[in-house]
Amino acid sequence: MDKSIILLIPEKADIELEQVFSTWTENGGRIKRLGKYWIKDEALVNQRIAIYGNQAFALVLAQIYNVELLTPDDTLIARLENIWTKRNIQLKQIGQLSENDFPVFIKPVVPKIFLAGIFNSLEDFRKVTIGLEDTEEILVSTIINNIQAEARCYILEGGVKDIAFYEGSADLQEGEKFVADFVINNKSQLPGAVVVDIAFSELTGWFVLEFNACWGAGLNNCNADKVIDCIIGASVRS
Repeated sequence: MDKSIILLIPEKADIELEQVFSTWTENGGRIKRLGKYWIKDEALVNQRIAIYGNQAFALVLAQIYNVELLTPDDTLIARLENIWTKRNIQLKQIGQLSENDFPVFIKPVVPKIFLAGIFNSLEDFRKVTIGLEDTEEILVSTIINNIQAEARCYILEGGVKDIAFYEGSADLQEGEKFVADFVINNKSQLPGAVVVDIAFSELTGWFVLEFNACWGAGLNNCNADKVIDCIIGASVRS
């Protein structure tokens, strides 16, 4: 690890942030907790920094301190082969939906502009997207029933640094093999540091659920010591 890097985290921390804090400091790294993070700290301008926190925190700091965050393309999942997704996923605009598309799972491309989930009718979906433009992009997916497990995988330069269940249980070794194969076959489309969430159903086997950025993803039972390099590597300014 590079001890010259200062890791910036929110002043108001949770259990997972504290785990990252402890791992980084115990290995000789420096951390600065930021309260009014939107105010530039001139002492940090010429420092090597990394960022870990919620989306608003990370994006504001990246702009202030000229940091390029490694962020996965959320639309990538709609272009993957079925061997990896085990379901039909389409990139659409809100205005392109019709009643014939339902029931269906819908997720916004722009995070958190509405809560992703299963919608049984167009009317149900319209209720949670009032005020959004018809051109807003969404990911529309067929529903996979009987999901037994979901696991978080931290990936760095094509290697799985850690994997852990955050829902249910299944054969985790098989899950790790699946995600390792996926990364090898799709490495050119992924950032050097990325979180890949996978899930398991007896009907389909393991499949890719979604992608997340290492600078903002929760540990979800992964070991902070194993994934700290993913977090640092996703946001360092050289």
